[in-house]
Amino acid sequence: MGITQPLSRNVARGLAMAGLATAAGVVILDASMVNLATRAIRAALNLSTTELSWVVDGYLIAFAGLLLLGGRLADVLGGRRVFMAGVVVYAVASVACALAVSGLTLIAARIVQGAGAAILTPAALSLMLGLYSGAEERRRALGVWGGVAGAGSLLGVALGGVVTQAMGWPVIFWLPVPVVIVTAAMVWYAVPSSPARPGRFDLPGAATITLGASALALGLISAPEVGWGSPRTVVSLVVGVVALGAFVVAELRSGQPLVPLGVFRQAPVVVANAVMLLLGAVSVGLFYFLPQFQQQVLGMSPITTGLSQLPIAVMITLGGFAAPWVAKAAGLRTAMAGALVALLAGLVWLAGNGVGSEYATGLLGPFLLIGAGLGLGFVYAITLAVSSATVGETGLLSGLINATRQLGGALGLAALVAVSTGGSGHDVAYTSAFLGTAALTLIAVVLSLVPAAHRRS
Repeated sequence: MGITQPLSRNVARGLAMAGLATAAGVVILDASMVNLATRAIRAALNLSTTELSWVVDGYLIAFAGLLLLGGRLADVLGGRRVFMAGVVVYAVASVACALAVSGLTLIAARIVQGAGAAILTPAALSLMLGLYSGAEERRRALGVWGGVAGAGSLLGVALGGVVTQAMGWPVIFWLPVPVVIVTAAMVWYAVPSSPARPGRFDLPGAATITLGASALALGLISAPEVGWGSPRTVVSLVVGVVALGAFVVAELRSGQPLVPLGVFRQAPVVVANAVMLLLGAVSVGLFYFLPQFQQQVLGMSPITTGLSQLPIAVMITLGGFAAPWVAKAAGLRTAMAGALVALLAGLVWLAGNGVGSEYATGLLGPFLLIGAGLGLGFVYAITLAVSSATVGETGLLSGLINATRQLGGALGLAALVAVSTGGSGHDVAYTSAFLGTAALTLIAVVLSLVPAAHRRS
């Protein structure tokens, strides 16, 4: 099909950009709504702390483990074809989540939903980068991409509490379905089909990275409940480390590796992915604990919790749109470090809140700093990662940077759950959780200042 003759190039490109960015934004929107619905899901399905963590982490692990394969599929089979397949898997899994009647079925459906997102997201980013060839055009396009992602977070925060309280948690999984179908139609109409390229798929690499991430997350999540010395914890952590080692070996031996290890000789790629790993851990951990803190400690309702977080989402959106101009004025290195320092300040401020904290004096300031830091930081990490991408690499590098974000979210949430629940597995120390996210952000600040990372960007 592709772009029809009467459709001008700029109109077609704008339509394609709108469809691709919206589809990626819907993935973020749904994740935001799930965070605000965790308390309702736990009550409705009678979930334990570990099971509730897996509702979030099962999705993230599938997303992280399969993103690299998704990026490779986009490069070999063609971005539009793979994007459509991802939309189908994501939509079907969303329906299954909405219909789930037990914790096990919901977790299984969330894993499949994560797999759909892993196919959809790198294909969308690869197609978007293919629409813009110049460095300045790509920088502006990434700003729009970040802004739409922020808008998805904004809508998720605004709608999550309202929808959950007014219509029930299953509705949050029904809402994305018609949107992704419409965006798929837009992309099919406006983006020309690309020919398949020679290549094969690194299934051993995909299997080992998924097994490694899953096993590490299982060990970290289970430890507070069953003990660090229990067989489940020890075996999970050992299997995770061994599987990740096997992944490296598989990539070295593969003729068509999932991740050519040579890309890690590029300092911008290494630093960008390390920063994104930490930002993924911070954002997922924060938005997992923050709604629970507001409802259980501060006594807010789901609706009030969602509406109170709107400043975070607004600043993420504005930060995404403003990122290209801030970087142009200050330089990418300075802008990236400044964004992460703002995020760090907001998290430390948030950690100082306790029972009886007032919204205007205790939460609004941190929320504004956190939103600005995340909105700018995510765009800068992606910009740095794909700054040197060539034809045939966009799927790989976009899949890699998205994979590190989701892998960081999965492992970071598991680690923060372990730190904040101590040995009980039930009572959460929210101050410890927020300080944990601050510590991860501090490491990201240091990494962002590495001079070699910005020489080629």
